[in-house]
Amino acid sequence: MTSQLIETTVQAIEQSAIVPVFYHDDADTCLSVLKACHQAGVKVFEFTNRGEAAKKNFEVLQNYAVQHPDLLLGIGTILSTEESKAFLSLGARFVVSPALIPSMCAIQANAYTPWVPGCGTVTEVVKAKELGARLIKVFPGNVLGPAFVSAVRAILPEVKLMPTGGVEPNINNLTAWFDAGVVAVGMGSQLFTKELINKKDWSGMEKRVKDTLSMINQIKN
Repeated sequence: MTSQLIETTVQAIEQSAIVPVFYHDDADTCLSVLKACHQAGVKVFEFTNRGEAAKKNFEVLQNYAVQHPDLLLGIGTILSTEESKAFLSLGARFVVSPALIPSMCAIQANAYTPWVPGCGTVTEVVKAKELGARLIKVFPGNVLGPAFVSAVRAILPEVKLMPTGGVEPNINNLTAWFDAGVVAVGMGSQLFTKELINKKDWSGMEKRVKDTLSMINQIKN
């Protein structure tokens, strides 16, 4: 049952193909961004543990996610099992780390929740696979690039990879990543521009996300 629940979540991430990544100190801003993404068609969202308001704001987002069962809300920038437990207790559906932290593999067995470790070398990818990770974060994506994904998949074709960091919402960049073999992309500041956030232009953000989803669907289909 544990494996099936984890696999179902990973499949949902793969089907979504995009995982918006966001943090803000203001809860209303966080909720507005989540709503804009969801209304644009996003089914998976990663809130990041990057500030003192992270837990409080995650609870606000979780209240929205509970009302919309088609939406998977996960937590990112998790660096310890203690941090992961805190957010799992609040309802996080998946846990993402920027690095490979072997002790965190227990999350999958104890909470039936996918653990998505960050890897930056082939050795780390192999280790993450041995530890049971069903999905691996390629980080930092802008440093490693699509060529890294191609190289990894040449020797580990079964590994599911998702780059985060520097993925751009344009057809050329997205095509390069998906042609290299990623199953999804994590997108943060490139998707949520400071201008849109500062202006609270949520309809503009919804359009930007929708356009990005359209490009991904075009590439995949």
